[in-house]
Order: sequence, then C-alpha cells, then structure tokens
Amino acid sequence: MVNPKYHVFVCASCRINGTQKGFCHTKGSVALIQKFMEEIDDKDLTGEVMVTNTGCFGICDKGPVVVIYPEGTWYGNVTEDDVETIVEQHLVGGDKVKELVI
Repeated sequence: MVNPKYHVFVCASCRINGTQKGFCHTKGSVALIQKFMEEIDDKDLTGEVMVTNTGCFGICDKGPVVVIYPEGTWYGNVTEDDVETIVEQHLVGGDKVKELVI
C-alpha cells in the first residue's frame, strides 16, 4: 500500500460520465497535473507525493483548484508557473504558499 507524505488533488473537471469539461479543464488543469508530476519526479519525491486528478470541487470561480493533504490546504487560480513554487515551498519546505491559499 502506498503511504505518501503528501497527496495532491488537482481538479480536472471530470464528470461522472468520464468527460472532461468545465472551468478548471478549460483553464489548463490537465497541464497542471503533468507539471506536478514532472516537478515531483525532478525533485525525487515520487515515493513521497501522490498526484490525483479529480472531479469538480464546486468552486469554479477559484479554478484551477489544487488541494493538498494531509493538511487540507486549498489553492486557487493555480497556473503552471505556480506549480514549481508549490512543490518547492509546500511539498519540500513544508510551508503553505500563502498568496495562493483560498
């Protein structure tokens, strides 16, 4: 069983029928998932951090939305440029990226 230190959830606007449509998807959330995976791999965090795409979190006006557990930190309006900061500051350093917290 995988027991990561952090679990990163990224809204990919997945619907029950499997289609991806919605605000986060149109704002590039799928690319965010890929960027998180690349950054985690580059920092050798693969065994410590799991990334999962999700359905809608219900706060589309804040999207793309990223939620990190175990703390339950919610980040909003996340861009690809923010991913490296989140990985470095939160996942490596243990500090929330305050300007992105919603």
